[in-house]
Amino acid sequence: MSGILTGKTLVVMGVANQRSIAWGCTQSLLAQGAKVILTYQNDRLKTSLERFVGPDQALVACDVSKDENVEAAFKEIATKYGKVDGVIHAIAYADKATLTSGLVNTTADGYALAQHISAYSFISVARYASQVMKDGGSLVTLTYFGSERAIPNYNMMGVAKASLEASVRYLASDLGAANIRVNAISAGAVKTLAVTGIKNHGTLLKMSRDRTVDGKSVETSEIGNTAAFLLSDLSTGITGDIIYVDKGVHLM
Repeated sequence: MSGILTGKTLVVMGVANQRSIAWGCTQSLLAQGAKVILTYQNDRLKTSLERFVGPDQALVACDVSKDENVEAAFKEIATKYGKVDGVIHAIAYADKATLTSGLVNTTADGYALAQHISAYSFISVARYASQVMKDGGSLVTLTYFGSERAIPNYNMMGVAKASLEASVRYLASDLGAANIRVNAISAGAVKTLAVTGIKNHGTLLKMSRDRTVDGKSVETSEIGNTAAFLLSDLSTGITGDIIYVDKGVHLM
């Protein structure tokens, strides 16, 4: 199918299930003609992915908790599929105790884990992906409004997302000379596996929906369409930015 991503090879990291934002992004990229490679953390998640992605979907292992895993994954991708045009990083994690406690109760270990997986991993991905990226490449990560405001029960994840957004700006500066763009999408609250880990997530979803300009929650396909734009040659003038796809929630 011809589209704004025809001829591009793109990597999507973080597809958990068919309701995940990363899967919505994958669908949008495919609809615009891209070849998509998905990464998975472990064999259990690979088995889960294989149930719905189809037998021809390219899959590569990548547990971002260690730099050597990220390096090996992008070397494998380059060997099997050639250089890539872009990457979507949709990975975040905090342990249950850290997610369900106020920030004041966050331990050093909980802080370090959330920062490592949710923010540092994007730096690691940018380092190794940029080494196998074509001229004019694009890196996109996913963030949330809790980076800017104290959203009830978002806790440590808001701090990690703020770190992630700062990383976007510095990575854009670092990689600009290599003609690689770096941006983030600040997505509205969507009922995903990640959101259900937040205490009283139903209240968070309702609060977000009530603050959209049309009273309807944003859909993963709308987030995915913006990701497709940011990975395309239509957005070559945009880098180091945070693009809101939340139906106006951040305005309120």
